[in-house]
Amino acid sequence: MFLMIRTLVLLCAALAFGALSVTAVSATRAKTDLQITVWPNGEEGPSRRFTLRCQPVGGTLPERARACRMLLARAMPFEPVPEVAVCTTQYGGPQVATVRGRFRGELVNTRFERRNGCEISRWDRVRLLFPLR
Repeated sequence: MFLMIRTLVLLCAALAFGALSVTAVSATRAKTDLQITVWPNGEEGPSRRFTLRCQPVGGTLPERARACRMLLARAMPFEPVPEVAVCTTQYGGPQVATVRGRFRGELVNTRFERRNGCEISRWDRVRLLFPLR
Protein backbone atom coordinates (compact mmCIF):
# COMPACT_ATOMS: atom_id res chain seq x y z
CA MET A 1 0.00 0.00 0.00
CA PHE A 2 2.83 2.36 0.91
CA LEU A 3 4.48 1.85 -2.50
CA MET A 4 1.24 2.66 -4.31
CA ILE A 5 0.70 5.85 -2.29
CA ARG A 6 4.31 6.90 -2.78
CA THR A 7 4.05 6.28 -6.52
CA LEU A 8 0.84 8.31 -6.76
CA VAL A 9 2.36 11.22 -4.84
CA LEU A 10 5.45 11.23 -7.07
CA LEU A 11 3.38 10.99 -10.23
CA CYS A 12 1.09 13.83 -9.14
CA ALA A 13 4.11 16.00 -8.38
CA ALA A 14 5.62 15.23 -11.77
CA LEU A 15 2.34 16.06 -13.50
CA ALA A 16 2.06 19.33 -11.58
CA PHE A 17 5.50 20.35 -12.78
CA GLY A 18 4.86 19.14 -16.32
CA ALA A 19 7.57 16.49 -16.19
CA LEU A 20 5.29 13.69 -17.33
CA SER A 21 2.37 13.45 -19.68
CA VAL A 22 -0.76 11.49 -18.80
CA THR A 23 0.31 8.84 -21.30
CA ALA A 24 3.68 8.40 -19.59
CA VAL A 25 1.98 8.12 -16.20
CA SER A 26 -0.35 5.38 -17.47
CA ALA A 27 2.52 3.48 -19.07
CA THR A 28 4.63 3.66 -15.90
CA ARG A 29 1.80 2.45 -13.63
CA ALA A 30 0.92 -0.36 -16.01
CA LYS A 31 4.43 -1.76 -16.54
CA THR A 32 4.63 -5.34 -15.36
CA ASP A 33 7.60 -7.26 -16.71
CA LEU A 34 8.82 -10.14 -14.57
CA GLN A 35 11.51 -12.82 -14.73
CA ILE A 36 10.56 -15.88 -12.72
CA THR A 37 12.86 -18.75 -11.75
CA VAL A 38 11.45 -21.87 -10.10
CA TRP A 39 13.38 -24.74 -8.55
CA PRO A 40 10.73 -27.51 -8.27
CA ASN A 41 13.04 -29.82 -6.25
CA GLY A 42 15.01 -27.19 -4.34
CA GLU A 43 18.00 -25.15 -5.41
CA GLU A 44 20.19 -28.24 -5.73
CA GLY A 45 18.03 -29.40 -8.63
CA PRO A 46 17.33 -27.95 -12.08
CA SER A 47 15.50 -24.65 -12.45
CA ARG A 48 12.81 -23.48 -14.84
CA ARG A 49 12.70 -19.90 -16.09
CA PHE A 50 9.70 -17.92 -17.26
CA THR A 51 8.84 -14.36 -18.22
CA LEU A 52 5.56 -12.53 -17.73
CA ARG A 53 4.40 -9.21 -19.16
CA CYS A 54 1.03 -7.66 -18.49
CA GLN A 55 -0.70 -4.93 -20.50
CA PRO A 56 -0.26 -6.31 -23.14
CA VAL A 57 -0.04 -9.90 -21.92
CA GLY A 58 3.02 -11.80 -23.06
CA GLY A 59 5.96 -13.94 -22.01
CA THR A 60 6.69 -17.63 -21.59
CA LEU A 61 4.72 -18.37 -18.41
CA PRO A 62 1.80 -20.77 -18.89
CA GLU A 63 -1.59 -19.17 -18.20
CA ARG A 64 -0.17 -15.65 -18.69
CA ALA A 65 -3.53 -13.86 -18.90
CA ARG A 66 -4.82 -15.57 -15.76
CA ALA A 67 -1.57 -14.80 -13.90
CA CYS A 68 -1.78 -11.12 -14.90
CA ARG A 69 -5.39 -10.89 -13.72
CA MET A 70 -4.45 -12.53 -10.42
CA LEU A 71 -1.49 -10.19 -9.85
CA LEU A 72 -3.31 -7.01 -10.82
CA ALA A 73 -6.24 -7.88 -8.54
CA ARG A 74 -3.89 -7.83 -5.52
CA ALA A 75 -2.59 -4.62 -3.99
CA MET A 76 0.80 -6.05 -2.98
CA PRO A 77 1.27 -9.60 -4.25
CA PHE A 78 5.02 -9.63 -3.48
CA GLU A 79 4.84 -8.31 0.06
CA PRO A 80 7.18 -10.33 2.32
CA VAL A 81 6.05 -12.04 5.50
CA PRO A 82 6.51 -9.55 8.36
CA GLU A 83 9.43 -10.39 10.64
CA VAL A 84 7.10 -10.36 13.66
CA ALA A 85 4.62 -12.82 12.11
CA VAL A 86 3.77 -15.93 14.10
CA CYS A 87 3.84 -18.82 11.63
CA THR A 88 2.93 -22.48 11.97
CA THR A 89 5.85 -24.86 11.98
CA GLN A 90 5.31 -26.95 8.91
CA TYR A 91 7.26 -27.91 5.85
CA GLY A 92 5.62 -27.32 2.48
CA GLY A 93 8.31 -28.83 0.30
CA PRO A 94 11.71 -28.01 -1.17
CA GLN A 95 10.37 -25.66 -3.86
CA VAL A 96 12.03 -22.24 -4.19
CA ALA A 97 11.26 -19.40 -6.59
CA THR A 98 12.53 -15.91 -7.31
CA VAL A 99 10.69 -13.05 -9.00
CA ARG A 100 12.58 -10.08 -10.41
CA GLY A 101 11.59 -7.18 -12.61
CA ARG A 102 8.82 -4.59 -12.43
CA PHE A 103 5.29 -4.81 -11.12
CA ARG A 104 3.10 -1.76 -11.79
CA GLY A 105 6.32 0.10 -12.53
CA GLU A 106 7.89 -0.73 -9.14
CA LEU A 107 11.04 -2.83 -8.86
CA VAL A 108 10.56 -6.37 -7.56
CA ASN A 109 13.31 -8.66 -6.32
CA THR A 110 11.91 -11.32 -4.01
CA ARG A 111 12.28 -14.94 -3.04
CA PHE A 112 9.59 -17.51 -2.22
CA GLU A 113 10.02 -20.69 -0.18
CA ARG A 114 7.69 -23.18 1.50
CA ARG A 115 9.46 -23.46 4.87
CA ASN A 116 6.60 -22.54 7.24
CA GLY A 117 2.87 -21.77 7.24
CA CYS A 118 3.31 -18.07 6.44
CA GLU A 119 5.67 -18.72 3.53
CA ILE A 120 3.40 -21.47 2.18
CA SER A 121 0.43 -19.04 2.23
CA ARG A 122 2.54 -16.35 0.53
CA TRP A 123 3.54 -18.85 -2.20
CA ASP A 124 -0.05 -20.02 -2.65
CA ARG A 125 -1.33 -16.45 -3.17
CA VAL A 126 0.75 -16.19 -6.37
CA ARG A 127 1.12 -19.89 -7.22
CA LEU A 128 0.21 -19.30 -10.88
CA LEU A 129 3.70 -17.80 -11.24
CA PHE A 130 5.34 -21.07 -10.18
CA PRO A 131 4.43 -23.96 -12.49
CA LEU A 132 6.08 -27.01 -10.96
CA ARG A 133 5.49 -29.45 -13.83
